[in-house]
Amino acid sequence: MTVRWSLTIDCAEPRSLARFWAVALGYIERPPPPGFASWQDWFSHHGVPEAEWDDGAYLTDPEGVLPSLSFLKVPEGKSVKNRVHLDVQAGGGRDVPWETRWERVVEAVARLTAAGATMLREDVLDGRPDHVVMADPEGNEFCVL
Repeated sequence: MTVRWSLTIDCAEPRSLARFWAVALGYIERPPPPGFASWQDWFSHHGVPEAEWDDGAYLTDPEGVLPSLSFLKVPEGKSVKNRVHLDVQAGGGRDVPWETRWERVVEAVARLTAAGATMLREDVLDGRPDHVVMADPEGNEFCVL
């Protein structure tokens, strides 16, 4: 039996980082739970102190199929390489002809750079570019392939 899962990213600025990843993945802000007009209403109902209302942000796949993402505020900054990272599969996979796939990767890298990411390196496989390693606005590494 499979188990539903989500990914949580520790960060300094949850809403800002969530906006970046919404652009990167085509996700949307997770709507408030049923019965609540806003997250603020939900927080208030559950006694969450107002000072903590901006300590998290939540994204969901608009089709409701893929895992959700949570962004939680933490006091410490990122200090080492990620042990887990996301692969943004903009190229469509290795069954797509390399020329088409690489054009899609280059377009995604440009879009993500404009959204605040940093290109760290381009990795080569069999003598031609294969994927790009990038960092999100808070320095978390991810790949575009």
